[in-house]
Amino acid sequence: MIKPKTETNETSSQNVIACSIANGKSGEAPGEVVPSDFIRDIVAADLAAGKHKQIHTRFPPEPNGYLHIGHAKSICLNFGIAREFGGVCNLRMDDTNPTKEDVEYVDSITEDVKWLIGDWADHCLGMKPKGKTPETQEVGGRSDYYLPPVEQSPIANRQSPITHRPSPIVEPFYASDYFDQTYEYALQLVKKGLAYVCDLSPEDTDKYRGAPDRPGQESPWRTRSVEENLDLFVRMKNGEFPDGARTLRAKIDMESPNIWMRDPVLYRIRHAEHHHTGGRWCIYPMYDFAHCLSDYIEGITHSICTLEFEVHRPLYDWILQNLDLPRPLPHQYEFARLNLSFTVMSKRKLLQLVNEKLVSGWDDPRMPTISGLRRRGVTAGALRAFAYNIGITKYNGLTDVAVLEHAIREDLNKRALRRLAVLRPIKVVLTNYPEGKTEELEATNNPEDPAAGTRRLPFSRALYIEQDDFMESPPPKYFRLRPGGEVRLKYAYIIKCDEVVKDAGGRTIELRCTADLDSKSGGPTANRKVKGTIHWVSAAHAIDVEARLYDRLFTVAEPDASGDFKQHLNPHSLEIVTAKCEPSLKDAKADLRYQFERLGYFTLDKNSQLPAGTAPLVFNRTITLKDTWAKEAAKR
Repeated sequence: MIKPKTETNETSSQNVIACSIANGKSGEAPGEVVPSDFIRDIVAADLAAGKHKQIHTRFPPEPNGYLHIGHAKSICLNFGIAREFGGVCNLRMDDTNPTKEDVEYVDSITEDVKWLIGDWADHCLGMKPKGKTPETQEVGGRSDYYLPPVEQSPIANRQSPITHRPSPIVEPFYASDYFDQTYEYALQLVKKGLAYVCDLSPEDTDKYRGAPDRPGQESPWRTRSVEENLDLFVRMKNGEFPDGARTLRAKIDMESPNIWMRDPVLYRIRHAEHHHTGGRWCIYPMYDFAHCLSDYIEGITHSICTLEFEVHRPLYDWILQNLDLPRPLPHQYEFARLNLSFTVMSKRKLLQLVNEKLVSGWDDPRMPTISGLRRRGVTAGALRAFAYNIGITKYNGLTDVAVLEHAIREDLNKRALRRLAVLRPIKVVLTNYPEGKTEELEATNNPEDPAAGTRRLPFSRALYIEQDDFMESPPPKYFRLRPGGEVRLKYAYIIKCDEVVKDAGGRTIELRCTADLDSKSGGPTANRKVKGTIHWVSAAHAIDVEARLYDRLFTVAEPDASGDFKQHLNPHSLEIVTAKCEPSLKDAKADLRYQFERLGYFTLDKNSQLPAGTAPLVFNRTITLKDTWAKEAAKR
């Protein structure tokens, strides 16, 4: 498929094009709006030139933490390209550092990726049979290692609903599944005189490397013979030396202007249990060595990384070009990573928040992790829309978190069921409404979706309204309830405040009002207009829920720009209140989203239950209806 050319080659933050797909050759739906950027242009050109028969990308996180929204951008890019061009995107665990990786992270990453791609690109997900390692094959008379993904059915033949792939049982790809092969490739470099065993300590290795403004110094062990290097490297593998005693280094150029080409370390000794291979290995390949070889073994065509790996690309190419590899080589491309205001995305700093119990865990709804965003009620569709809206460029910048929040509001406005809830209740008694009477009123479930229908709301003499919807001495242009003033109760009647009841401390505890019983919403005499409309719940029918009001975790746009980022934690990022809600919410579902009218979007917490006689349901606020931070900034 050849994608239409765009006006610019590398910048496309808002550049999307409508693309109609014919003949079922792509994963795009007819008329779907898809992004266009410089990487997609490269992919399209490669296909047009016959360079590849099928596009094969990959998403290779290290399982040393939970995925965050920055990873979501990469997931959407790599799986989006596979989807749009009829290709495959492998999920691979880049697990070459045994001391920091864990099965917990593998499981969370796999869950997050499957959730984010959902029924949008799950047919492009490259997985392998469980326990499968690379096959040995002959290509042009040369031995080769290859591990393809489980074959997928073309999207054009996929029936709805989606049926997930049958046996064999599948799992993600693992860089650690290639340790035998990467070791063999390392031996090739040693035999060619392109790698040597170095006895410098880690500190001296750094010192000898030099700096960007001065050349490095050759290791005194650089001139070892091939035979000695082979002997030492085998003994390294056999566990004869302690951690840090020796490394295997590429022999390139210690005077290279690119510091990553100054005899980089390819293997280090680390006697540590590995989450996937156990205690089988005591030497582990460095990321730069394992990365390019994993791409090759899996048949990746386009290896897409963030910009900080641009200086690593010469090493990526050097390794592949100096090995006897018979198949076409992968190529690395770079794009700008996501930097989001009011957010920290360093795994180290996020782990610090978790370990110091400044948040409840990796899935705390205030965290920028995918699991935290999911628990907060953000949908996969909203994250994908955000990733597409910000686009793909080669220039680092700071994205305003308001762009993400806008995408979330846009998404939830279309899907959320409307419900009435009062977060900070004050009681209202309608003195002219009959005691003991209950009236069923019709309420809209979603004005954006007529198919969502309506529901019945109970209405009675005693109600709850928000404390903020009443003021005794209001400012100008206050159109809510006041002594002697009128408002409309949504879906119900116009009421007038006649009396304010206070406790001994002077706090308002009850409002005594009268209802205009001829003003019922939707009725033949409902034409009388008042300026304010407020929400309410019937006191006799309301259920109590725990509402967790989440807000931004940090108070400044760049919390880790300088100093201790924890100094900028928002002390008001979580407020917990007991809310009064309409009774239909007792049947709330965790996979649905709700708009508490006039308040914000909420979702049922994943751990919330309501067996008889137990704690109330817990609702997490996903986001407010309006950007309150922008309003406060405007005041300042």
